[in-house]
Amino acid sequence: MLAVWGVSTVTMLVLAGALPDFRLQSTSGDSATQIGVTAALGAGAFGLLSSLVWPLLVRALLLVPALVLGLLVFFLNGSLLLIALWVIPSGRGAAAPETAVVVAAVMSAVASATGGALAVRDDDAYRRRLYRLADRRRRHAFRRPGPAGPGTLFLQLDGVGHDVLEAAIGKGLMPTVAQWLGHPSDGTPHPRPTHRLTPWRTDWSSQTGASQLGILHGTNHDVPAFRWYEKESREVVVCNRPSNAAELQRRAIARTGDGGLLTVDGASRGNLFSGGADQLALVLSIAARRAKQNRSRAGYFAYFSDPANAVRTALSFAADVLREIGQSSRARLAQQRPRVKRGGLYPFIRAFATVVERDVVVSAVIGDMLAGRAAIYADLVAYDEVAHHSGPHSRDAEKVLERLDRSLALIAQVAEHAPRAYRIVLLSDHGQSPGETFLGRYGLTLGNLVRAGCGLPVPRKAQRTHSGAEARAAVRAALHIPVEDDGEQHRPTRRSEPIVLASGNLGLVSFPDVPHRMSREEIDARHPALLSTLANHPGIGFVLVRSEEHGGVILGAHGAEVPVDELTDENPGPLADFGPGAADAVRRTHAFPHTADIMVNSWYDPLEGEVLAFEEQIGSHGGLGGCQARPFLLSPLALSAPVEDNEDLVGAEHIHRVLKRWLRESNGPQVPLTYDTESDGSAPQRGAEQS
Repeated sequence: MLAVWGVSTVTMLVLAGALPDFRLQSTSGDSATQIGVTAALGAGAFGLLSSLVWPLLVRALLLVPALVLGLLVFFLNGSLLLIALWVIPSGRGAAAPETAVVVAAVMSAVASATGGALAVRDDDAYRRRLYRLADRRRRHAFRRPGPAGPGTLFLQLDGVGHDVLEAAIGKGLMPTVAQWLGHPSDGTPHPRPTHRLTPWRTDWSSQTGASQLGILHGTNHDVPAFRWYEKESREVVVCNRPSNAAELQRRAIARTGDGGLLTVDGASRGNLFSGGADQLALVLSIAARRAKQNRSRAGYFAYFSDPANAVRTALSFAADVLREIGQSSRARLAQQRPRVKRGGLYPFIRAFATVVERDVVVSAVIGDMLAGRAAIYADLVAYDEVAHHSGPHSRDAEKVLERLDRSLALIAQVAEHAPRAYRIVLLSDHGQSPGETFLGRYGLTLGNLVRAGCGLPVPRKAQRTHSGAEARAAVRAALHIPVEDDGEQHRPTRRSEPIVLASGNLGLVSFPDVPHRMSREEIDARHPALLSTLANHPGIGFVLVRSEEHGGVILGAHGAEVPVDELTDENPGPLADFGPGAADAVRRTHAFPHTADIMVNSWYDPLEGEVLAFEEQIGSHGGLGGCQARPFLLSPLALSAPVEDNEDLVGAEHIHRVLKRWLRESNGPQVPLTYDTESDGSAPQRGAEQS
């Protein structure tokens, strides 16, 4: 504390000498000793106000949108500095309001850096500080049993495929993960591995909504894509829309009778779904709720209550906005191909995902470990957001992986001082496949191709589709922008016209005026050229449609046609390029109640691993083809192997069963809580069992 006070005093003296509108002496002049005393008193008063008043200000402003709060950070901090200069006895200090903002930001950053450096260098001091924080959290906990057995932390690196992780380890971008796997780095001796790396295969819908619902709630039944049209309600369901996420979570709980993976002493951070946890932060499925005990945005308070955190994050946010502008400008000047537009609000959306969301989630995870919670599941979306627009193997995305690895190192360091041992499981929900957009390759969108096949007029200028990146919905929730109608123009002008939706390189075509899932025969009778137009287009890999004769059929180029029931890995038909498991994935989705009238998967090049996204993304996921369907699971050797040596790890529901088994091995939840399926699934019912 004395060292931080001393450094803050020196910083204030330097700033007073450098900034004309900031002074620490009277107008008649003071001695060096008087100026030094004024600086010391001012730094001390500012530190006390930051420690005592700042948390109250943040709590009072908790309902202010998170990004607005981030902008207010500078002005609130500057106000505290002006108050500190006013209350010190000498009365010599003064600063212009705009200068006070700069001085307060610099002092907070310097104080934070000094305290952090001292804590890192002094292991005993660092350990004592963490234990004090843990004891404080335990004292404030309500009827919480003491930790029994090791806890389990599940960290999801959104969109990081098995191939990307291995490449990052090989390039030395992720030394923390490399150390866990026993890979040497920086010429150090070969470390002993503590984790094992296992690839797994997603369902046909290779995106966060389907994967995370299956992982956290045990089922992703009837989630055919990131967005789809439901005929009975005449609504488009979007996985990252809070009301839709809440409904999908309710359906999953009703189907399994299980509240989720985190129902006993669990915490859910930065996810689409709660997993049944009672501790929530930045969880989309409960984003619209305002209950004081579990409101999702309360996670902002825990982070922004520290003014140094707030200033550091705000400065990092601004730096990342400038970084994205510079990176996109270089890509444009170099005429990089493929390339998508990265202007407008995207730099701010990216910075939210790579800075604000990351910092808040990591801070919440650290708090959960210090509180000794049994099961924690957190999602970091930074890589996924950047890879969509820069490419999964781009230098921009690699820089994000480096910063994520530093977050992993911090979490691992804190875990050593937690009140219970923690087993850290690292996993991803899907990968990403590179490639040009469908629009960029052929000059028209999938929607316009469908309209052409139906004999409908096609606009000369194709309309840009909206990205399915998870960060966009998180930003809207943070800004309190209504997301029930997010501007996506999915509805046709006439009910007889088709609705065409895109989820990465997976397209869905629905006819809203027909109340049931149309058959191939009905589609051919209405639009004779539509299915052949789609199946024979060079940018389309295959088409799935219901058949009155065969139950379901896969259509491909040059008249290829295979009934769904006859698809196998040995007889894949048009699915030959998509690898093992494609037939089972398509067959499973075909059985969903809300599968679209026509399911369209883009072309895939198995040699280059490229797909054609139906959205404006050069790194995409959502369908079959390439690394998007091959995420990873990195688990401690202390836990049992995910699968036997001759067994494949297939589907998000399989991952749920594995994670649930590991919780049992860690003395975690043994018997799932029972939930009232008529409610919203947000709270366990009275009398629920606990291990």
